[in-house]
Amino acid sequence: MGALDFLSDYFSVSTPRKKRKPMQTVEIKVKMDCDGCERRVRHSVSNMKGVKEVEVNRKQSRVTVRGYVDPNKVLKKVKSTGKRAEFWPYIPYNLVAYPYVAQAYDKKAPSGYVKNTVQALPSPNAPDEKFTSFFSDENPNACSIM
Repeated sequence: MGALDFLSDYFSVSTPRKKRKPMQTVEIKVKMDCDGCERRVRHSVSNMKGVKEVEVNRKQSRVTVRGYVDPNKVLKKVKSTGKRAEFWPYIPYNLVAYPYVAQAYDKKAPSGYVKNTVQALPSPNAPDEKFTSFFSDENPNACSIM
């Protein structure tokens, strides 16, 4: 360790760095009717600091933003275009145990998606799972009357 290294510890000129936001993927539901709407939303979000990639899917009314951004700021920026926007409320239906219960099923959802609700998750003590295994062909102790 040299003398310059020793002295540089005492006379630091650097400023404290801000913590960098983590890399995130923000999905937003935005009603877009035409190419102009799509272009306006894409342009407003792509100019934000920290945005790495913007993907717009007009058929699903979905905007996906990847980068070092704050989700609430992205939503606010999309709303500033005059479009009604909200965070993406849907998840793929194959991730939900009961996708067609009243709380999860939504006719407005894109095909293959249902609402992300707590009621759509099965309870851990669900008796129907246990009853179905009683009459399963894979269960050697199943009822043999059938």
